Amino acid sequence: MNELKRIMHVEDDPSIQQVAKIALEAVGGFSVHTCGSGKQALTDYPSVTPQLILLDVMMPGMDGPTTLQQLQTQYDLTKVPVVFMTAKVQSNEVASYKALGAADVVAKPFDPMTLSNQIRQIWLDFHQ
Repeated sequence: MNELKRIMHVEDDPSIQQVAKIALEAVGGFSVHTCGSGKQALTDYPSVTPQLILLDVMMPGMDGPTTLQQLQTQYDLTKVPVVFMTAKVQSNEVASYKALGAADVVAKPFDPMTLSNQIRQIWLDFHQ
């Protein structure tokens, strides 16, 4: 298994984009490519070739689940864990995200100091 380095973060809220980018790059040592919409994620995916996708659930235009379905249709995501970020983390909601193909769910608001460890653990679990 390769070490996780490249993360694509799909999030429409600029303040969350900024906090996550700092948390993942400064604390975690990852390289983060931020997309402001699901449409941008579809366009940027081939040039970024992320190893993991961090995907907001609630976005205007194309929401996270729709973005995931579009990505799955256009690209092979079998080795790319997709992690939803959402405030909706009831067990039935988490189960529905996993049924769509998500590797895991990170609750919002997230802790910037532990986010990179959470992501690294999801990466390890995905590749076991």
